[in-house]
Amino acid sequence: MTASDTSFVPKGRPLPQRQPLARVIDSLVFSIVLYSVIVGGIVFLAYSGAQAMGYNWQWYRIPQYFYTVTDDGFQWGEISTGLVKTLTLSATAFALAVLLGLLTALLRLSGLVVCTAVAVGFLELVRNIPLLVLLYVFYYVLGPIFGFDRYWASILCLAVFHAVLISEIFRAGINAVPKGQWEAATSIGMSKAQAYRYIILPQSVRFMLPPMTGEAVHMVKSSAIVSVIAVAELTTIGRNIISDTYMSFEIWFTIAAVYMVVTLILSIGVSFVERRYAVDT
Repeated sequence: MTASDTSFVPKGRPLPQRQPLARVIDSLVFSIVLYSVIVGGIVFLAYSGAQAMGYNWQWYRIPQYFYTVTDDGFQWGEISTGLVKTLTLSATAFALAVLLGLLTALLRLSGLVVCTAVAVGFLELVRNIPLLVLLYVFYYVLGPIFGFDRYWASILCLAVFHAVLISEIFRAGINAVPKGQWEAATSIGMSKAQAYRYIILPQSVRFMLPPMTGEAVHMVKSSAIVSVIAVAELTTIGRNIISDTYMSFEIWFTIAAVYMVVTLILSIGVSFVERRYAVDT
C-alpha cells in the first residue's frame, strides 16, 4: 500500500504494523543467510587449500561424535557431551559475573570514597590483565592456595573477567534512568535499596539487554580458552578427537559451526525478549 492508498483505510484505524515475531523471523533469516555466506566462503577456501595438499576428507565420520545408535540404545557423542559442558560452564560463570558486576557497579555508584576506590581498583586491575594470564593466575596460583580444581578455576576466572565488563553495562544502564526517578522515589519515602529494586533497575533493563546479550555471547566464546588447562569442554574435546583421528579440518569446522549455532540462537532469543519487553513497557 502506497501513501496515496491511505484513503482506503477506515478513519481512526491505524495502518497494520508488523508483529514482533515477524521481525524476529526476518532477523533470523538474515542472520542465517549472512553466516552461511561467510562460513561458506571460509569452507570453500579451506577446501581448496586442503585439496591442493592432497588432504583425505572424512566427513562421514563426524556424525558419530554427535550421537551413536547401537544395540544398547542411543548414546550421545563426544561433541554433544562437550557442548553440554561448555553451556553449563558458561551459564554458571555468567550468573556469577552478573552478581559480581552488579555489586561492583553499586559500589562504584554508592558515593562512598572507600567503596568507590575498591570498585575502581578492582576494575583497573582485572581490565589490564589478559584473560589467558588471569586464567593461569587462578589455576596455578589461587587454585593451590584456596583448594579449588581446574573446573572452578575456569568458572571463577571467566566470572571475574566478565564481571568487569558487565559492571560497566550496569553502571551505564543505571545512569541512563532519569534523575527525576530518584527524586520521585525519595519523595515517597523509599530507601536507596528500595529505589534500586522497584524503580531504577527495572527501568534500566531495556538499556542493558543489548550489551548484556553481547556479553553472554562473549562468555560462550571465551570459555574456549579454558582448554589450555585441559578442562573438558567443547574445544578440549575437539582437540582430543583430532589427536586421535588427525581430522583437523573436519573437526575444527564442526566445532566452529556448533559455536556459531549456539551464539546465533542466543542472540535471536534475547532479541525476541528485548522486543517483547519493549512492547510490554
